[in-house]
Amino acid sequence: MNINLDLYKVFYEVAKTGNITKASENLLISQPAVSKSIKNLESQLGGTLFIRTKKGVVLTDEGNTFYEYISKAMAYIDSAESNFKDMINLDSGKIKIGINSMLAETFLTKYLNIFHELYPKISIEIISGTKNESIQKLKEGLVNLVIGSSIKVNDSSLKSIKCSTLTPCLFVGPKYKELVNKPIEIEDLKEYPFVLLSKKSSARNFLEEKINFENYMELTTYSLVHNYTKIGFGIGHTHKEYIEAEVKNKELYILDLLPALPSKDISLIVSNRYKPNFSSKKLIEIIKRELI
Repeated sequence: MNINLDLYKVFYEVAKTGNITKASENLLISQPAVSKSIKNLESQLGGTLFIRTKKGVVLTDEGNTFYEYISKAMAYIDSAESNFKDMINLDSGKIKIGINSMLAETFLTKYLNIFHELYPKISIEIISGTKNESIQKLKEGLVNLVIGSSIKVNDSSLKSIKCSTLTPCLFVGPKYKELVNKPIEIEDLKEYPFVLLSKKSSARNFLEEKINFENYMELTTYSLVHNYTKIGFGIGHTHKEYIEAEVKNKELYILDLLPALPSKDISLIVSNRYKPNFSSKKLIEIIKRELI
């Protein structure tokens, strides 16, 4: 049955007040319009909802049962409207971000700190995975935005926003300090042990095009690569921006490669099909503003 929601609203107000005059005042419509709406609703339902009395109107037994259901529905509608306003005002909401663990730690933290200070009631969910996995989740509407490096967008349903640039490098701890401060080619390092990310990473794939690794340690995160390289397990691969503090403190040393490894762009990807929610839009605004 296709009944206009406005008729239910009129019924709810009349039943709640027990008076057509009061209902018309609350609804800001005329008394005849209220009476007509009730008659239309009764006609469409096929039964009587009210009995008129000298003091106003009284629900019939059927009308009283109907009111129990409609009052619950109106409460849900009021709650939905209130929650929607809260989301617009960023008093509630949730952001789901597809990003790898290293970018979440090094790039995103600064912006999330700013966002959380301004909107502490917004829930934030970091969903880690490969670039392809994150992009697929974005296409399916399972995340609100994706942040990644060297992501090529050839899909009209997606929009890419360049945020920053990463500078890949090879680095060592004090154990292999003899490799520092002199030009060196990747091929000249084939006899040394390496500390690498898992084979899923694009960084690992790029290096394997240049050198055939025979002695290496395989780890899942850049943080582990940094730590194991620092204590002397081999030559590590990372981005200069991730180890600035350790280089400054002379705990790690960046190798002078010839040629230098190609840089990578950090991009923010959003869907043109599943528009970012209010919370996501505000985070994107903050990232854009801070990059200027």
